[in-house]
Parts: sequence; structure tokens; C-alpha cells
Amino acid sequence: MTPPIVVHPPSGSGGRRVTAHAESLGFAHKPDDVVEFLRRAGLDLSDIQLDDPNLIEWRGGGPEVWS
Repeated sequence: MTPPIVVHPPSGSGGRRVTAHAESLGFAHKPDDVVEFLRRAGLDLSDIQLDDPNLIEWRGGGPEVWS
């Protein structure tokens, strides 16, 4: 099963697109941005684990890769 959240590969100008079920949540420049997008989408902060492969699929590198 594909995780509901996808953090796409870094863009040429830095930062990464974040989607939930193919709907854009925004363009993140750091892990805190991803957390904020998920909070705004209705997830409880205690449920957000950036290293949870059932929640987030990181493409083009994990949460440490931004450029």
C-alpha cells in the first residue's frame, strides 16, 4: 500500500513538493514545513512521525535531503 503522504524529490531551486493522496499540500524547505502541512491537513502532531513509512513516502532522499 502506498503511504498517503509523498514528499517529492528536491527541485532544482531547493525545497520539495508535498502531496496527500495526490493533492498538493505545499512546497517544503525543511522537515518542520512537512509537519506543519500535515498539521493543517488535520493530523494530530503526536501522530506525525517523519520516519514512518506507512505515513510518508520520501522520494529522492529522506528528511535530511532538501537540495
